[in-house]
Amino acid sequence: MNARRIYHLCRQADWQAAAAKGSYDGSSQDRADGFLHFSTSEQVEDSAARHRAGEPDLLLLVADATLLGDALRWEASSSGQTYPHLYGPLPLSAVLEVVALALGPDGTHEFPLLSD
Repeated sequence: MNARRIYHLCRQADWQAAAAKGSYDGSSQDRADGFLHFSTSEQVEDSAARHRAGEPDLLLLVADATLLGDALRWEASSSGQTYPHLYGPLPLSAVLEVVALALGPDGTHEFPLLSD
């Protein structure tokens, strides 16, 4: 895969802790899995619906994949889709944008127009 922009769903409190620390180590689930879960623009809304449904204070981190080097690997999931996984902390310098995701009336997150 050659997506330049990849996306990570982050809780606001985790991002605030990362800003104070200088790097982002992911959620408790990321740390348990041993890597940070990322998605492409085509995958992230489904990821939010499956793993963060109805969760308030959710942020969308937009990262530059070209700045992550060999720590970024594209791996098949149990569904057969290939997802970007980051083995190591996310340097804040690789984050291009942080977008707050509002919850719509139906409880799903509202996403801006995304691109790879």
